[in-house]
Amino acid sequence: MCSSEETDLLRLEEVFSTTLARTISLILQPLLLADPEPSDPCGKECLRLLQQLHESAQRLWDVTEQSLLSLRQRLYHPPSMSLEAVLLLNNADYVLQAHMEYIKSYTDCLVVQAFQKVSKKRSEFWRSQRKALRQLLSSGSSEGSVGTTLCQALRQPLAHHVQKYVLLLLSLRDTLDEHHPAQQLVMHAVTLFGNLQSFMQQALDQAMATQALWHSLSSRLRDVLCTPTHRLLQDSQDIPVVVTPLRAERVLLFDDTLVLLQGHNVHTFDLKLVWVDPSQDKCVLHILTPEDEFSFCTRDPQGQVVWQWKVTQAVCQALCGKKDFPVLGSGREPSVPPECRCLAYTFHREGRLYQATYDGEWSRAKPHGKGTLKWPDGRNHVGDFYQGLEHGFGICLVPQASEDKFDCYKCHWREGRMCEYGICEYGTDEVYKGYFQAGVRHGFGVLDSAPQAPQPFRYTGHWERGQRSGYGIEEDRDRGERYIGMWQADQRHGPGIVVTQAGVCYQGTFQGDKMAGPGILLCEDDSLYEGTFTRELTLLGKGKVTFPNGFTLEGSFCSGTDKGLYTQGVLDTTALPPNPSSTRKRQLGLGAFPVESRWQGVYSPFRDFLRLGCPGELQEALLGFHVQSSRELRKSQEYLCCERSHPKDCVGSMEDILKELLQHRKPKALQQYLRKVRHPCGLSWIQLLQTLMLTFQATYSGIGANKHLQAMAQEEVKQHARELWAAYRGLLKVALLRQGQTLEEESMETRDLQVHGLLLPLLLPSFYSELFTLYLLLHEREDGLYSRGIANLSLFPDTKLLEFLDVQKHLWPLKDLRLTSNQRYSLVRDKCFLSATECLQKIITTVDPREKLEVLEKTYGEIEATVSRVLGREYKLPMDDLLPLLIYVVSRARIQHLGAEIHLIRDMMDPIHTGGLHDFLLTALESCYEHIQKEDMRLHHLPGHWDARELW
Repeated sequence: MCSSEETDLLRLEEVFSTTLARTISLILQPLLLADPEPSDPCGKECLRLLQQLHESAQRLWDVTEQSLLSLRQRLYHPPSMSLEAVLLLNNADYVLQAHMEYIKSYTDCLVVQAFQKVSKKRSEFWRSQRKALRQLLSSGSSEGSVGTTLCQALRQPLAHHVQKYVLLLLSLRDTLDEHHPAQQLVMHAVTLFGNLQSFMQQALDQAMATQALWHSLSSRLRDVLCTPTHRLLQDSQDIPVVVTPLRAERVLLFDDTLVLLQGHNVHTFDLKLVWVDPSQDKCVLHILTPEDEFSFCTRDPQGQVVWQWKVTQAVCQALCGKKDFPVLGSGREPSVPPECRCLAYTFHREGRLYQATYDGEWSRAKPHGKGTLKWPDGRNHVGDFYQGLEHGFGICLVPQASEDKFDCYKCHWREGRMCEYGICEYGTDEVYKGYFQAGVRHGFGVLDSAPQAPQPFRYTGHWERGQRSGYGIEEDRDRGERYIGMWQADQRHGPGIVVTQAGVCYQGTFQGDKMAGPGILLCEDDSLYEGTFTRELTLLGKGKVTFPNGFTLEGSFCSGTDKGLYTQGVLDTTALPPNPSSTRKRQLGLGAFPVESRWQGVYSPFRDFLRLGCPGELQEALLGFHVQSSRELRKSQEYLCCERSHPKDCVGSMEDILKELLQHRKPKALQQYLRKVRHPCGLSWIQLLQTLMLTFQATYSGIGANKHLQAMAQEEVKQHARELWAAYRGLLKVALLRQGQTLEEESMETRDLQVHGLLLPLLLPSFYSELFTLYLLLHEREDGLYSRGIANLSLFPDTKLLEFLDVQKHLWPLKDLRLTSNQRYSLVRDKCFLSATECLQKIITTVDPREKLEVLEKTYGEIEATVSRVLGREYKLPMDDLLPLLIYVVSRARIQHLGAEIHLIRDMMDPIHTGGLHDFLLTALESCYEHIQKEDMRLHHLPGHWDARELW
């Protein structure tokens, strides 16, 4: 059975529905028809607001009708509908929302006096409607202007209706049992509509105060500030404040903006970008905005408390994006605005950010966190900010004045300027990858010209204050030259080497980008010039030419008018021919560029990283990041948000790496671990290795592949191994310090053993291609003689070759020869000592000198094993027997470029092997190599006696 309270609710809804319908037809529709097509802006604004009010009233009527329908179903068909299914209880928030929308639309009209303005246009009509309007008012009074009567008619029925809602719902609650299913719903509805009364009263008070404010302002200020959405929360005329340093005459706090009035000037501040900072002085309140900071000084602490509370709650409400319910400052957690916010703002004050729009994270009125900064001219910066400045990783696009091109800077920034590592792609198609300091190139970097540039080049080296300075490599692709040497103020200055595509090498001193003073020139045919040059590297003045055959020409040189070379001097043909080996193997650059100082710009960032304790968030900034170059995506948002490892990931990975280092401290475990992490995401020093590989290729590949640079390259690889070992030790030290431990000092001897025994074998694969090419060029002549010797020896069948090499017959492995019915021993080829031959051929399958020596040792073992099997007993070969057998195996293995292999092993092998078995076997292999080269070997004549002392 339905209660009397439910019947009263039904009657209340019926009355309100009828009242709303009459309000719409008697008031709102005539108001819309008063001036359906206004021409002035004010009239258009009033019409828009009235249309909005009409729509909200219509929606409120629709919701009331839905509520009425549910109540009728409940009263007239109780079994089919329970009390808790009534719309007013089941969906109270839905009903509440319709009421709040109407209140907002009504107060918007009230603020700008829309009713008064529109009613004036049909004053006679509204006078005739006074009786009908009086019926809408519960008091029956319609004294005052038409506009005032309209305001009351549109507000009063709603206020009375909500009041009766609360009373009837409270009565309904009292009739329900404590455990009734609708009890909670009724209480919720009571709370909502009770709060709605408070909300409505505050909304009306704020609207009336705002309406009254416009009358106190000049017409000019009213035109600027008067908008229907503004609600006045506080006026300095009520609680006075003194504003410093802006000296504002009046302060107005609206629900969305803070306004300072200075004469005819109006300063407005979006509350979403206002930070309140209380002062230690209880009468002072600091206000922070993106472009201004000022203080409110009140007469007493109570005034400061009011202003602080009002501004704080208004900021919270603005950030929330909706009115506080039921009143300002209620129902919100937390009750203070957040320090960090994410908003957009356009700067208006002259300066670096003039007219720029920042969209991103803020803290205390400064861009702080991730954001995007855009200027009207097309410049934009996407990245990290700190206290208002670019700080951290960021991508900046700067449009070119002409053409549709951009300079793109993908860099790390510090205090608004580029710093640490960055990649810059310029509108000219030049690309720079390297380090910056204070916004200019500084440290190590690589600059590539545009591929289609008239004079294409690449510079790999050091920079200082935006200019090439220090050790660097420049390749001039147009001239086919590579400069290796010192720079100063963007010019070649100091000792330097020029290598040409034709194989000519110059070494001398450069000044003002040109060679000056004495120098040397090495030609492809090993001719040597020592003397002075012109700035164009042509011979001029006193000098001496040494020809490959030992002849010398000493005198004065100059260029003729027909581009020939003129000389006046003495030609000496009596000198003894020089040692061809020493002539061909002259090396450049060793004294001019100390290996320890060549690539300090590469090592320094890593040392800084270690000095700071390996902070993961700085790993990318100090050691570089890996982002693919993508010119075609320059102007897209996808490009600006290019994929990179997140700093948090870097922090995590660095912690893991340091922990793993502690678990792999023993040499074998460490070697396995370092082999495992040879990729860019592994140890940080692998990133350092990648940069060193780049410098090595820039110096010694292509044009730089010149035999006279082999010694420079060799000592550079060893220095890199020493530096990377120091880097590993630095990482280990940091890992131990984080565990509260210290790293023991190591001796020079221990360091050298670790460098050659552990690290150098790991590094060689990274540099092997360029390094071995230099060894090939340096030993090209010897390897040519060796190849011809091998070709001659390969003509011999096995037995003939063993006989020719004076191998004793009782050592011949004839048992290993499997003959067919038509074969004789004298015709069998490549069958003797086959296991040793196949073993020696494996020497070219590895780049590790230690593994190459192990192959040589196994080859020696295979030779002894074969001889022991032939003799039927264990047999240790004396040197007189070993050398001819080793020559046989070498000749049958047919290893190409054996001289280059031997010399690389000798230069790179671990010093621990010096004087040991490996050293002895390598010396034996060298002796075999030299004997195969000999002229008499190629003429089928070898000495019959082998002296073991020749090895030493």
